[in-house]
Amino acid sequence: MALPTFSPLLWAADSSEARARQFIAGLRSTEKIPAVCATVAKVGSIVWSEALGESDLEDGATASTRTRYRIGSLSKLITAAAAARLYDQGLLDLDAPIQKYVPTFPASGITVKLLLGHLAGLRHYGAGEYLNQKRYSSVAETLAVFQNSPLLQPPGAKYFYSSYGFNLLGAALERAGSQDFGTLIQRQVCDPLRLQFTIPEDNTKVVVGRSRYYSLTNGQVENAPYTDLSDRWPSGGFLSTTEDLARFGVAHLAGEFFRPDTLRMMFTSQRTVEGVETGVGFGWRIGVLDNRRIYHHGGDAIGGRAFLLLRPEGSIVVALVGNLGFARFAERQAMELADLFV
Repeated sequence: MALPTFSPLLWAADSSEARARQFIAGLRSTEKIPAVCATVAKVGSIVWSEALGESDLEDGATASTRTRYRIGSLSKLITAAAAARLYDQGLLDLDAPIQKYVPTFPASGITVKLLLGHLAGLRHYGAGEYLNQKRYSSVAETLAVFQNSPLLQPPGAKYFYSSYGFNLLGAALERAGSQDFGTLIQRQVCDPLRLQFTIPEDNTKVVVGRSRYYSLTNGQVENAPYTDLSDRWPSGGFLSTTEDLARFGVAHLAGEFFRPDTLRMMFTSQRTVEGVETGVGFGWRIGVLDNRRIYHHGGDAIGGRAFLLLRPEGSIVVALVGNLGFARFAERQAMELADLFV
């Protein structure tokens, strides 16, 4: 199966490039983000990519397009892509009970498809759980945090956003693919798409190009509190760059990485048992902005913010990242950048 090949960087016209640079400079200043990076891509090429600011304020290290940032819940899209790939290969049954892949999980009625659409009834982070100090050695080990919690509602009854649901999904993918989660993502997603800088974060390793992490307290930039993301690799624990994220997004629009029927499911809103659309397919949020169809997701992590937008009209992808937790940029800002290059 042929995959989209990215040509050398194609710079847009000076006016678009200058306006885009001015836009992210303004965003960086307004939100007090130490470093911001943005990439705009179309099928076959990156049309513009730039980084502004410092990846490490203490050492004065200048951010580049190869700086790796925490991407938070954009990790869910990577996990969803791996699930779709295993489904295409006949290794994953979307409608089977989750116990087929995680036999020890106690709650019944949960399926892979429900997990992909946040319809499983599992809870999200509880008090004190967003900051994690513990080192986990596997995705399966993280299930102990929530697996005995009661369901919030019967599976399929109601949409409820749950990072823990994607942790359970990650454990299921390990069993279906007969590989540990990191290896599975590398072989199913990163290697075929040539995502060179996308990895599950490991605090114990030296990672070239990893940004430092910052938060904003009373209007002042501070070092973000320590947290170990090994408790959420499938749901929020990846590092990446905007160019890797753009390539990832383009693979969805190019229509060659997944089977056509699978891709349609990924971008079709799931429904509750009563038929109510949730606005979420396989991880991706589905919406309309400025009368244009968009697929998108944001990611917040301790010390990082990321956003990825796909606009089928014009086959354009925008990736935005910064090294400040909960910085305020989302679909509106990504769409404004897209408009500059259409």
